[in-house]
Amino acid sequence: MRETRREVLPGVYLTCLQTDKFKTDILSVNLLTRLTRETAAQNALIPSVLRRGTVRWPDMDALAARLDGLYGARIEPTVRKKGEIQCVGFWADFVDDAWLPGGESLLEPVAELLGQLLLEPNTRGGLLLPQYVESEQQKLLEDIRARVNDKISYSRYRMTELMCPGEDYAVDVLGDEEQAESINYVALTRHYRALLASSPAEIFYCGSAEPARVERAVKEALATLPRGELDMDIGTDIRMNTVEEQPRVFTEELDVTQGKLAIGYRLGEVMEQPDMAALQVMNAVFGGYVSSKLFMNVREKLSLCYFASSGLDVMKGVMAVISGIEVSDYDKALAEIQRQLQAVKDGDITDEELNAAKLGLINDLLSAADSAGGLESFWLGQNLLGLEYGPEEMAALVEDVTKEDAVRAARTIQCDAVYFLRGTEEDAEDEEN
Repeated sequence: MRETRREVLPGVYLTCLQTDKFKTDILSVNLLTRLTRETAAQNALIPSVLRRGTVRWPDMDALAARLDGLYGARIEPTVRKKGEIQCVGFWADFVDDAWLPGGESLLEPVAELLGQLLLEPNTRGGLLLPQYVESEQQKLLEDIRARVNDKISYSRYRMTELMCPGEDYAVDVLGDEEQAESINYVALTRHYRALLASSPAEIFYCGSAEPARVERAVKEALATLPRGELDMDIGTDIRMNTVEEQPRVFTEELDVTQGKLAIGYRLGEVMEQPDMAALQVMNAVFGGYVSSKLFMNVREKLSLCYFASSGLDVMKGVMAVISGIEVSDYDKALAEIQRQLQAVKDGDITDEELNAAKLGLINDLLSAADSAGGLESFWLGQNLLGLEYGPEEMAALVEDVTKEDAVRAARTIQCDAVYFLRGTEEDAEDEEN
């Protein structure tokens, strides 16, 4: 697999993975912008509105017919949160040249269509169509309001929001309901034009085409991309220390029968020169897999939770633990989770725990290398972190991590916030009865 990366237009970076490993190629474009409460909902709405139609293909029926003519190619809007960066754009997959009859090729027409969706939306009087904006706005509002229906992800969201007051990291990738409700087609058009002009872009291709050919296709497709004063300093502010000396505790009540305990940690001074492989192994030992301390001890041995797992955001320097517990077990579960983290800090890690954690990580990395979509997500993260090694190289780094490396990665971690979602008093009374 051959990986290349270069700037193909001002502020536009193309990462190419040339390989004949897959039957399906991937081409994605992500505009990178700051994640802020004021603009997050507008940014999240833009790709969905643009996907409704272009000047040449003015509605979804016309677009569907065009994609059918490209052997069932797909182009979907994407909105992602990477640290405090919001990535908005499109993700396309289509049949690789090797599997097409008569020497046909889809790279150029798919890139052309992707460019048309991004740069030539169906407008009236230079403005995005109000019916498209209003329709997609209602869908966005439904998605924001439905956040509470998935209590696990909702708990993670609320913990992050409460843990990071005043930080852009607290903002949800879809924005909030108040900002989404205030959107109108005139303001959204103005914001869309500004986003195009000011945003750096990350483009990713995975397939059998030569990088030079991909570059030509991309440059032609984005030839009219406006370039103004680019915001090249976007990034993520890493807070080393906790907001207060003692962890802050937040409790909310909803109509739930199972409590959700979410704990937020700052990784601390280790983020000054982070060892990404060691951090990943540390998290895997603590709570990343079924072999972890959280799973084997808090769940299996002590039966204090229905599930418990930890996850890292290395761009922001935070770790989160999410667990489902009985409300009556709150104190015991919280204490045991903290005790298991302290065990990692103290080096209480067996060879079996370390090896199982490394094996799980290596398997995940190699699985990502076996999927074009997995590679797209992996390399977007690597590019934003400024890292140049692929999944196989990362797997080799993981293999070399020692217990001492994992302990060093854990030793500056501090608990910053505890969020507990529990049932209402009426729910508790009903359960007792």
